[in-house]
Amino acid sequence: MMDDFHDLPPMPPVEAYLECKSNVTIPLQFPTPFVWQDPATLPRRPWLYGRHLLRRQVSVTVAPGGVGKSSLTICEGLAMASGRNLMGEWVADDLSVWIFNLEDPRDELQLRITAAMQHHKVTPEEIAGRFYVDTGRERELCTAVAGRDGAMIVKPVMDALAKEIAFRNIDVLVIDPFVSSHRAGENDNNAIDMIAKEWARLADRCNCAIELVHHTRKTNGAEATTEDGRGGSALLAAARSGRVLNKMADNIKEDAGIPATDPRTYFAVTRDKANLAPAGKRQWRRMDTFELANGEDVGVCEVWEWPDTFDGMTAKDLLAVQNAIEGKTARFSDQAGDQWAGCIVAVVLGMDATIDRRRIKRIIAGWLKSGALVKGEAYGPHRRKVPVLEVGEWATE
Repeated sequence: MMDDFHDLPPMPPVEAYLECKSNVTIPLQFPTPFVWQDPATLPRRPWLYGRHLLRRQVSVTVAPGGVGKSSLTICEGLAMASGRNLMGEWVADDLSVWIFNLEDPRDELQLRITAAMQHHKVTPEEIAGRFYVDTGRERELCTAVAGRDGAMIVKPVMDALAKEIAFRNIDVLVIDPFVSSHRAGENDNNAIDMIAKEWARLADRCNCAIELVHHTRKTNGAEATTEDGRGGSALLAAARSGRVLNKMADNIKEDAGIPATDPRTYFAVTRDKANLAPAGKRQWRRMDTFELANGEDVGVCEVWEWPDTFDGMTAKDLLAVQNAIEGKTARFSDQAGDQWAGCIVAVVLGMDATIDRRRIKRIIAGWLKSGALVKGEAYGPHRRKVPVLEVGEWATE
């Protein structure tokens, strides 16, 4: 029955119905019955990069300007082309990547890619024949145009892309940014739906993954989600994976112990639209500066891990804090000025009670939870009882 179904002639094009041609007939196509297969024999989903890029599917990355989305996609492209885990994500073997940047000139892309390769120690030999880069400054890309009767796909362009993808054996195509790849109305949801589905058809036709990089609308300071992409929402709806980039807020920097004087950009990558995989936890990235041999400083994206509260600390450090607190009226409240127990912790551990206040509070909370410290009471300066910290279970070296 399945063979009979696929032997039927194809459906006529939509235009044939719209023109009301009298000779158009609709072939009778029965529904295809579901055929049970042993679950152990079912093919696994062909993930290429983490749980974001998948063969024959479109993925979307949404971000405000100036966060580092282009640098992120460059480093991810190098990770895939070299087959190395450069950005904390699993990478499939033997991938070829094509980045089509529609905004930046080639000399700027050359700086960014060279800096990223040197920063991550990727050699030219590792990506030879696997990493392709084009710029809209040299080769314009227009996949759809707006007309009197609505938007229209530019078929010759899509066919040319398909031809190049097949010829170069491209596994991942990155379009950055999506808005520069067409001339349809950005807020025309029907047009965006048509364009997004055309990209999906290209991914399916070429057995590759396609990443569309998209700008966010203005969020007035609020943290963005993938639904904050500019223009019609149909783009995200057509994607099988969506992620959003958000710059780290100042209060979160303080929580992480990042000095206010640190000029680098820190941003989160959150996969909050994932049809074929669980939503991912927040991952952190940082834009570091790499100085090239020509004297240019270039921003390069790298993995940044949230610091562990007790990173670098040992039982010996805890014992030293316990000895310093023992017999003293170490106030629990961080509003107690220099009588706050955190000031003692700061002195013993070589921290700054002001700059490292939030980390010190987390350290104290951890020791209270473990029983190394306990809450007690003592008389304060006004003969009122106030909460203090006392030694609980003594640490052993």
